Amino acid sequence: MAGFSRDIPGERFSQLTLAKIRLGFVACLFILGYLAISLRLADLTLLHDKPQDDMATVEAVKPLAKPLRGTITDRNGDLMATSLAMASVYADATLIDNPAAVAAELGKIIPNANVKDIEKKLASGKKFVWIERNITPKQQYAINTLGHPGLSFQQEDRRIYPHGALTAHLVGYTDVDGHGIAGVERTAEETLAAGEDTVSLTIDLRLQHIMHRELQKSMKYFRAKAATGIVMDVNSGEILSMVSLPDFDPYQPGKAVDDARFNRASLGVYEMGSTFKLFALAGALDSGKAGFSTTFDASEAISIGRFKINDYHAKRRVMTVPEIFIHSSNIGTAKMAMAMGDGGLKQFYKNLGFFEPVPVDLPERGSPLYPRPWRDINTMTPSYGHGVAVTPLHLVRATAALVNGGVLVEPKILKDRARKSSLIPKPEGERVIRPQTSLQVRKLMELVVAGGTGKKAAVEGYNIGGKTGTAEKNKNGRYDKSALLSSFIGVFPMEEPRYVVLAMLDEPKGTEDTQGYATGGWTGAPVVARVVEQMAPLYHIPPAPDTQAAIVKEMSVYLRDSHLAKGGDFASVGTDR
Repeated sequence: MAGFSRDIPGERFSQLTLAKIRLGFVACLFILGYLAISLRLADLTLLHDKPQDDMATVEAVKPLAKPLRGTITDRNGDLMATSLAMASVYADATLIDNPAAVAAELGKIIPNANVKDIEKKLASGKKFVWIERNITPKQQYAINTLGHPGLSFQQEDRRIYPHGALTAHLVGYTDVDGHGIAGVERTAEETLAAGEDTVSLTIDLRLQHIMHRELQKSMKYFRAKAATGIVMDVNSGEILSMVSLPDFDPYQPGKAVDDARFNRASLGVYEMGSTFKLFALAGALDSGKAGFSTTFDASEAISIGRFKINDYHAKRRVMTVPEIFIHSSNIGTAKMAMAMGDGGLKQFYKNLGFFEPVPVDLPERGSPLYPRPWRDINTMTPSYGHGVAVTPLHLVRATAALVNGGVLVEPKILKDRARKSSLIPKPEGERVIRPQTSLQVRKLMELVVAGGTGKKAAVEGYNIGGKTGTAEKNKNGRYDKSALLSSFIGVFPMEEPRYVVLAMLDEPKGTEDTQGYATGGWTGAPVVARVVEQMAPLYHIPPAPDTQAAIVKEMSVYLRDSHLAKGGDFASVGTDR
């Protein structure tokens, strides 16, 4: 017992020492932690070089979502395209317990959704699957109230086109991720994607509505398969209206057929028929190889190998240059073109831009088709619109050059803010004909409307000039007489030309009222007249004195037919080939 008792004081001493050491160690840890916290507080409050408020601001800043896509407006500031912030719903399929039930619930909220497709996505086991893009706030609220933890939302922007199909070919459209893939949406992608500025177009929505309406009416009346219309300022090159029918819904471009998405005005290439006689005439006059008093023998058809050039309503006589134009003589026009010499017409067409795409602010630009190599027959047939295929925009641009004093301007759809406003700006571009030639061409264009093939384009109080065109379409290597491309290209006011107006119908059918004719004088000319009739007061263009009567009197000396010299009808409307 005595031995056991002697060991107890030493054991107690050892346990007490160990406890003290442990307490000291824990105390040191507390002290070190306190010092660490104190040093951090001192760093944040005293030693750091940024104030507390700035630090809070820095911590709060997070990367922003991409900006809303920029806005597109017409020349008057009216909205053509904009973007709205909308929610898109996605799912974490690993958190969805009953895909079929959830898909059914979503199908009731999103009417156009494919329930089976949604169910398949929800059953995929993927961490991220899109359910529906750009849903409405009401739909978002309804989905949120379902209470499924696997469903979430992401803010995106949805492209809005207030005028729908009316401007679809011009404005274009975007893909599901908001990238422009057609029209101005693609041309101005960089600016629009940045969301920093509004893109203004030269288009006038009021005029776009007028052209669209009139083309639709004519297309329906003549049972045509398609139609195209363009209005362009001859001096500035600004395009005020561009319509291509049929058109499509820009919200669902993928559901439209290729034919509807196709922009006929800037992308389609066609043989334009007798409208091309304008350019053969201008080239011959400008070269000095022909004048108003020059005559060409159109009494017999021209034969070149297996080809024969004839007139649809042959006069079978020698004709002056104005008569060749008024009667739309293929024979006379071909001889006029040959008089320009080797390569003369080819070079003139090249100068007019007929051998390359039109430089316009659209990705849809058609490449012309022309003979290579260029032989004698290729000088003759292209002179009256066969053998060279161009876009309607080529035709409008070249016609503008013939009437604005001779300058080939660049067509514009994006509004040039740097240009100083001017009622009638001076044309800027390459000179293609002399001003005197331009004046001569204008006189002959007035004759066509005053009493020739384009007289249905006449509008009371306004002097309009123009040229009809009716081309047989080439199908499988042969020209089909029943498939016509009928057009009229007009200019007004002729006393001081400002605007070119084109109306073209693809495969129109004659009616009882038109005596079975479906040519440009019957189909395209009335459309141009109705557009001008509504456009003139809209653009504050006052009625003008009748200059056409004076020009008919002036030109009568060059017209050999007695009734023509007296101001009678120059040709029947049906001869506008």
